[in-house]
Amino acid sequence: MTKYLLFSLITILVFSCGNNNDDKNPNQVFRYNEHKNIGSLDPAFAKDNADIWAVNQLFNGLVQMDNALNVQPSIAKSWTISQDALTYSFSLRDDVYFHKHKLFGKDSTRAVKASDFEYSFNRLIDKKIASSGRWVLNKVDHFSAENDSTFTIKLKQPFPAFLGLLTMKYCSVVPKEIVAHYGTDFRANPIGTGPFKFKRWEENIKLVFRKNINYFEKDNNGNSLPYLEAVAITFLPDKQSEFLQFIQGNLDFLNSLDASYQDDILTSKGELRAKYEANVNMIRGPYLNTEYLAFYMDSEASEMQSKLIRQAVNFGFDRQKMMTYLRNGIGIPANGGFIPKGLPGYNANIGYSYNPEQSKALINQFKEETGNNSPELTITTTSNYLNFCEYIQRELQKTGLIVNVDVIPASTLKGAKANGKLDLFRASWVADYPDAQNYLSLFYSENFAPNGPNYTHFKSANFNALYTQSFSETNSKARETLYTKMDSIVMQAAPIVPLYYDEVVRFTQNNVKNLGINPINMLELKQVRKE
Repeated sequence: MTKYLLFSLITILVFSCGNNNDDKNPNQVFRYNEHKNIGSLDPAFAKDNADIWAVNQLFNGLVQMDNALNVQPSIAKSWTISQDALTYSFSLRDDVYFHKHKLFGKDSTRAVKASDFEYSFNRLIDKKIASSGRWVLNKVDHFSAENDSTFTIKLKQPFPAFLGLLTMKYCSVVPKEIVAHYGTDFRANPIGTGPFKFKRWEENIKLVFRKNINYFEKDNNGNSLPYLEAVAITFLPDKQSEFLQFIQGNLDFLNSLDASYQDDILTSKGELRAKYEANVNMIRGPYLNTEYLAFYMDSEASEMQSKLIRQAVNFGFDRQKMMTYLRNGIGIPANGGFIPKGLPGYNANIGYSYNPEQSKALINQFKEETGNNSPELTITTTSNYLNFCEYIQRELQKTGLIVNVDVIPASTLKGAKANGKLDLFRASWVADYPDAQNYLSLFYSENFAPNGPNYTHFKSANFNALYTQSFSETNSKARETLYTKMDSIVMQAAPIVPLYYDEVVRFTQNNVKNLGINPINMLELKQVRKE
C-alpha cells in the first residue's frame, strides 16, 4: 500500500505540473513519458535513446535519415563525393539560424556557417570533452570550412556507411559562443537549430520544449514546420504508472511493451485488444535491434571455452514459443545470425533452430571429452529480462545443463560486461547507423572491451581479414556477401546466442497524426499534428 500511495502521489505531482502555461492548450502539446532519466541535452553526449530523442528535437546535423533509412539533406542542401570515395564536400543552406539567445547580440541569433561544423566536430574529438561519440570520426583524416557555405571532410580510407554515421545526433551543429559561456552546463542550456527550442527542465520531473518559429524546413505543401506548439516530457520511473497515464489520456504516446501491461493491451497474436480500438492507434514495424546472450570467451570456465556448450545453448530452446508467450508475438525469432532482419547481410539460414536432441548430444559429448558431468552456466541479466532468462533456464535444464539466473542492476551489468566480469550475460545491440558493419564491429579483435564493443572477446583471423576488406568494398552486393560470411563465422563459433530481432511498437492517442515509425526507432515530431 505504501508503494502504491507513493506512486500515486508522484503521479499527481508530475501531472499537476501540466496545469501551467506550457500546457494551457493540450491540443498543441505533445506529451510523452521517459521512464529513464535524461542525462544531457548536449548532442556530444547523446548516447542513450532517452537523450537522443530529446536532442533530436533541438539540433540538426549536415544530413538526416528518413523513415526508410535513406540519407537526406538537412543543414547541408547537397554534397559531392570524390571518385576515390575519400572526400565529402557539403554545401550548406543559408537560411538556418540558431535558437535565440542574448549572447548572440543585437539580433539574438545568427546563421549557421561551415565554421560552426568545424568547431562542433573538433569538440566531438576533443579528449578534454570526452564525448561518447568521439568514435564516429575515427575514420576521418581531417575536416575544414572552405568558406561560410562549404564544409569538407576527408577520410583516411573509403567507408561506404559514412553518410549514415553523420546522421547521428553526435554530429549536430552547436554554437561556439554559447558552449563557451556555459561550459559543462550546456547540457542543461542547449541552443541548437532544431524544430523545437529549449524552455525549461526540472530534472526527474519535467522537460519542456517550445516551437521554433524560425525553423528552416517546410512540409511538401510549403507550410512551416513544426505544427506542434510544444513538447512536454515527464519522468515517471514506473512503467505501469506510465501505461495508466496513457490510457487516461494524459500522455499522447507510449513507446514500450512492458510485461506489466502487455497482456492487457495486446492479444497473444500481437494485435490491439478491442477495448482500446476506439481511442488508441498501434504502429508496428522492424527495429534494428538484436537481443542476445553473450559468452565471455576469455573466461577460465571450461563451459565458456567449449564450442559444444555454446552451440548446445543455441539449439536448446524454442525462440518462436518464447516470442509468442513472452512478447505477445512482437519481435522476430532470431534463427539467423547477429545481423537483424531488414539489413543487407542478414541470412536466415546461418543460425540455429530449436533442436533439443542435438543440444543433448552436444552436452553429452562435452561431458565425455572433459569428464565434467555437471556443466553449469549462470546467466546474468536485469529484472526487465528475467522472464526470458528463466524461460531459457527451464528449457536448457531439460538438456542436462545446470543453469542459474543472476539479476543485477542495469548499471552494474553494463560495467561488469565491459570489464570481463561476467561469463554469460543478456545484452542487446541497437544500430548506431543502418549498416551491418555496425553489428559486426562487436566481433573485431581490435574492439575488445572495455576499449570497444567486443564484449565477448571473440577472435578470428579470418573474420578480421574480411572485416577489414569490407571497408574498401564499394560494391554494395559484394559488401553484403562479405557481411554474411562474417556473420556465418561468428555463428559457427557461437560466442553469442541470438534471441530475437526486435520490432518497434508505438501506441498513440487516435488524435495524433503523422507520427511515423522507422527501424532505428528515432522519435520525429516535426511533422506530427494533434487533432
